[in-house]
Amino acid sequence: MSDAEPRDPDLVDRLLAQLDHVLDLVHDRVLRPILLAGRFLAYGFILLLVSFVLVSLVIIGLVRVLNVYLFAGHEWLSYLVIGALSLVTGLVIWRRRRPMNLRK
Repeated sequence: MSDAEPRDPDLVDRLLAQLDHVLDLVHDRVLRPILLAGRFLAYGFILLLVSFVLVSLVIIGLVRVLNVYLFAGHEWLSYLVIGALSLVTGLVIWRRRRPMNLRK
């Protein structure tokens, strides 16, 4: 038998190739969707927390600007303006909603 002749892969090579194929299938069909869902949840949670912090900072800044520059000594007017803006925002969001059967 010379080195130029092709030889059949032995049993261990075939079994390892089969095992590698099975592990690739498990990774592609099971683990990959789990990893993608976990990544989606993690990034969504981070985005939600960052948005809460930003909205809070904007509201606090707006109240301070209103208290200092527009309604000095009349803080209740600042709260009235913030409440009115919140109400209008909520009404706009409520108006844009669609019934469940029309969402698809």
